[in-house]
Amino acid sequence: MRPSSTTFLLLLLLLHSAAAVDVPTPSPPSSSTSSTLDPKQVRALQSLYIPTTHDPCTQPSFHNAATCDTGTPFRHLLSLRLTNCSDDLSLSTTALSSLSTLTSLTFLDCHVPIVHFPTSLSTNLRSLTSINSLQRLTGVFLSRFGNLTDLNISGDNIKASGIRIITSNMKSLTTITLSNANLSGLIPKHWNPKLTHMDFSGNRLSGTIPTSLTLLESLKFLNLSSNQLNGEISTSFGDLISLQNLSLSSNSLSGSIPGSISTLSRLVHLDLSSNQLNGTVLRSISEMKGLKYLNLEKNNFHGVMPFNLSFINKLDVFKINGNDNLCYNHSSISKKLKLGIAACDKHGLPILPPPAADEPSSSADDMSSGDYDDDGGNDKKKSGGDHGPNKVVLGVAIGLSAVVFLIIFLVILSKCGGRCCCC
Repeated sequence: MRPSSTTFLLLLLLLHSAAAVDVPTPSPPSSSTSSTLDPKQVRALQSLYIPTTHDPCTQPSFHNAATCDTGTPFRHLLSLRLTNCSDDLSLSTTALSSLSTLTSLTFLDCHVPIVHFPTSLSTNLRSLTSINSLQRLTGVFLSRFGNLTDLNISGDNIKASGIRIITSNMKSLTTITLSNANLSGLIPKHWNPKLTHMDFSGNRLSGTIPTSLTLLESLKFLNLSSNQLNGEISTSFGDLISLQNLSLSSNSLSGSIPGSISTLSRLVHLDLSSNQLNGTVLRSISEMKGLKYLNLEKNNFHGVMPFNLSFINKLDVFKINGNDNLCYNHSSISKKLKLGIAACDKHGLPILPPPAADEPSSSADDMSSGDYDDDGGNDKKKSGGDHGPNKVVLGVAIGLSAVVFLIIFLVILSKCGGRCCCC
């Protein structure tokens, strides 16, 4: 039996519809994305409780940043920064051995005790930073990092007899910060001439500032504040031609400000406060074009402050209070500008403030004798030269006399029996 034409057309339509339907092709099974980092270093990071869900080379986390090389078949870590570490973090020599390719290692708020660093890692590191982190640090431990160019320890106590034991083998240092580390002793004399940054603030360093520091022509930042340094500031400080920030505050430095400091054309920040510096303030400081921060407070400067209003106004910070023998020219600087020092008289001496209006004229004498009641009253006590009777004693005597007189009168009256005794 031959199919009709209608049946034939229906068959064609069905075949065409079947061909038009998209038949999904099965996708290959998805394979887990493997890290490009060396598997040994992945395991080392995991042992330090550092997440490795994502490749740290391409997707570093906020708390644990890392950079890697471009090696094949595996990449290797070059730098690692650990921030706000887990309480479970514990450094191990085994993990650190696997991370020996690191050239930079940073700890920020990671309170962990140190362990022995393998020689391969301590030799390879060029930058080591620990801020409020590593515990039980010693000078001997830090001295093993002989190839460092950047050392930054801040807020971590270091047990050491001085800075020299830490840095004597570090011949390539260009930046060093050892601040608030409870260090004592002297400042070493010898440094890499390419040093650009030195910060030893907040320690217990003593002695004088070595003159050899002024040979560091590349030095841009010098902070020796809050120590126990003494002596005078070297006149050769002007040789630090690259210096931008100088802070020597809160020490026991004496002498005058060397004139060479005003030749530091790049200086932006100058802090000499809280010392025992004396002499007059250099007028040439006002010629330092780039200066924005000037703090000379709490010293022993005297004479007339040499700065005019235009110089003071161009500074972001200006402090000069706490110099009792220093005064300002009130004809050129308004009293409305609170400088914390007195105006000058015609002789260039501070004008002393007048005594308070409600203060009695004899107050100075009274203060010198110390004759004041314990309760703060204004009545004088009996002094050594005052022989007048005590008011309390005199009152008691008068009262007793009155009582005695009254008794005698009553006795006499009783004997008279009511008769007039005077008849």
